[in-house]
Amino acid sequence: MIPGGGRDPRQMQMMMRRLGMKTEEVRDVEEVIVRTKTKEHVFVAPEVTILTVQGIRTYQVVGNPEIRPRGPGPSTPTPSAAPLPPSGPPEEDVRLVMEQANVSHEEAVEALQASNGEPAEAILKILTRGSR
Repeated sequence: MIPGGGRDPRQMQMMMRRLGMKTEEVRDVEEVIVRTKTKEHVFVAPEVTILTVQGIRTYQVVGNPEIRPRGPGPSTPTPSAAPLPPSGPPEEDVRLVMEQANVSHEEAVEALQASNGEPAEAILKILTRGSR
């Protein structure tokens, strides 16, 4: 809360920028599914916002979910299920390594593979290899 009264959106944006925070709206979201071992929380046409603070991205999903039990098996595909992504490290991890270590996409992927997919370890390996 801002001291001294109401919330001016412009002031909020300036304060967030000073704190290193950035928000980004994800447009045209059709569906978000949160799966647990026993249930699925399905949000149809939710509002999704990404909050980035010091390189950490947090997703906020706003909507009314339909909660339903999971079917048999760990990943029962639904008719609208997207195709499986290509194998390799998640793109979010690759981007994180690229940003934090200032390396190319290929170098980030190689470092993640060498560190068993651990972004922090990959970043440390890249940053310490130049100081040897």
